[in-house]
Amino acid sequence: MDKFKIPSIPPTTNKTIRFPNDLIEQVEQAIQGKDCTFSAFVVAAVRMALENLEEA
Repeated sequence: MDKFKIPSIPPTTNKTIRFPNDLIEQVEQAIQGKDCTFSAFVVAAVRMALENLEEA
């Protein structure tokens, strides 16, 4: 059995970006009722976009 390891939170930096209002609404609709924050959704989307760029 593996020993429990306390997870570490990766370092973060605040960045202020502007989103078009319609995009904000779409993201908020997509995460409504789910255990996900706006920031977590955006981070996941950016990671996927970067992975797709690497594959291209």
